[in-house]
Amino acid sequence: MRRADRLFEIVQVLRGARLRTAQEIADTLEVSVRTVYRDIDALVATGVPIEGERGVGYVLRGTLLLPPLAFSQAELEGLALGARFVEAWADPELAAAVREALVKIDAVLPESRRGEIWRDAVQVNSPALIGAANAQLALFRKAIRQKRKMQLNYRSASEALTERTIRPLAIEAWGHAWTATAWCELREDFRMFRLDRVMEAKMLDAIFRPEPGRTLADYLKQLREERSHQGKTS
Repeated sequence: MRRADRLFEIVQVLRGARLRTAQEIADTLEVSVRTVYRDIDALVATGVPIEGERGVGYVLRGTLLLPPLAFSQAELEGLALGARFVEAWADPELAAAVREALVKIDAVLPESRRGEIWRDAVQVNSPALIGAANAQLALFRKAIRQKRKMQLNYRSASEALTERTIRPLAIEAWGHAWTATAWCELREDFRMFRLDRVMEAKMLDAIFRPEPGRTLADYLKQLREERSHQGKTS
């Protein structure tokens, strides 16, 4: 991440008038605490109203000279609805992140509109997905982000148990389950795995690099070609 982008992200993390420790900020941005200290000193030196001290935490006071964000009522309802879907279907880390995003959006709305995003006019009820807990979702997201191979103990629809080493490429929500699209080293082909059938998952140290024929773009191209062929033969 470029330093300019990192400085902007620190300001965004501090929005919402909640005390943040340097360690929290460092974990969010995946940098060292020392880097956070340096960046906050640089922001304060430029006039950003950050208060706090090392070892205690930091908070953004006052307002920055940024125009308030203008959202229509429908846009706010759409953001709130999307956040509730994430809370219902995603892992706790992602649910917490989307709540923090709403706090930041609410903080930069015009004063007359603040609080609208928290109204409960649109609800999401999905007890089946909440009950499943999606225990593996956060690990899959991290592996995709870091391009790390994974080892799975997987139970198929026919109840067969196999051990797979995969290159995770994407995750998909289907309304009743999450799946992961991956390159499977056992089958030497693309495979889609239902996360609720993953008995155990471990992220390996091995990093995978994009290789022709094994990328997400290759998988999507393959799907398009298959659908085009089916359309011609139907």
